[in-house]
Amino acid sequence: MMYIPYGRQSIDEHDIDEVVKVLKSDYITTGPMVDEFECELARYVGAKYAVAVSNGTTALHLACMVLGLGQGDEVITSPITFVASANCVLYTGAKVVFADIDKYTYNIDPKDIERKITSRTKAIIPVHFTGQPCHMEAISKIARKYNLAVIEDGAHALGAKYKDKFIGSISDMTTFSFHPVKHITCGEGGMITTNNKELYERLRLYRTHGITKDKSLMSSCDGDWYYEQKELGFNYRISDIQCALGKSQLGKIDKFLARRRQIADRYNKAFKDIEGIVCPYQAEDCHNSYHLYVIKVDNRKAVFDKLREFDIGVNVHYIPVYKQPFYQASGYKGVVCPNAEDYYNHCISLPIYYDLSDDEQDYVIEKVIKSVKCTIS
Repeated sequence: MMYIPYGRQSIDEHDIDEVVKVLKSDYITTGPMVDEFECELARYVGAKYAVAVSNGTTALHLACMVLGLGQGDEVITSPITFVASANCVLYTGAKVVFADIDKYTYNIDPKDIERKITSRTKAIIPVHFTGQPCHMEAISKIARKYNLAVIEDGAHALGAKYKDKFIGSISDMTTFSFHPVKHITCGEGGMITTNNKELYERLRLYRTHGITKDKSLMSSCDGDWYYEQKELGFNYRISDIQCALGKSQLGKIDKFLARRRQIADRYNKAFKDIEGIVCPYQAEDCHNSYHLYVIKVDNRKAVFDKLREFDIGVNVHYIPVYKQPFYQASGYKGVVCPNAEDYYNHCISLPIYYDLSDDEQDYVIEKVIKSVKCTIS
């Protein structure tokens, strides 16, 4: 059996053809394909607007910037996430505050969110970890109560649903990532969705250096060549090449999701009665998009090392962000989230991606069971 990674992209001839068409066109950087990809994704998730950017991290940063976050402000997020979900807050000069996770869903715990709110809190960044939607009804209620903005980190959750609403259509803003291990890929890319026209226009402005050529927004106009920088923005643009790939990939999202859910179901059935393996919890009112499939085991390092010996590219998602050396050196040494730490000590991400074959998955299942049994015998 060849090496099996935990995740990988699935590229077909149609994807390649669509990229080649752009390469042969007049536009290869920001052009009409960006608009098309934005429109298609907004339509898919049920949002009014979408803004495509260079990657998922820049999507998070722009979402924080357009809220006007800065020194003295606080934003609450989960420690069980990639560092970008917290770093985006620090980029603005604001402080990130970590709320513990729910011990079943591994998502941010709404009760701990409310415990962490102060007079300086301005926003919440719930992370739909693994593709399992957060308890958005409770989070939205808290946000309304304390007049807080909500930026959903949907990097894992394209195609996931909370109470029949797609992630990307619920809160002030939602960000997505199109890294190769995600549900669809642009190579690198990101997107922010919103139903707020004012936020949408600010996102577009900040994406391109804060520059506009819209005459209605300019203080003067010397001619058709004229443009104005209205804000200190960024070069967070994405290319038509990337968006051609993303749009082609988005056309296959339903089959990509169906296969991931099928793989997750096969894992669930295989591990259901195996001592020493805890399968992911599935909330009744959520439709998981399974970016990751995470199990919990008692002796994580031993199981992890054995599976790597079997050429299975298991991984760990994630080390609690506040435990990273940068955060430890930046005032977070005293932070403890008990559920997050318990989760981290036991979690292993197993392979899940569209092109994972049944035979490959059966091999993974066999070796996982064998490895777990070895550690508890």
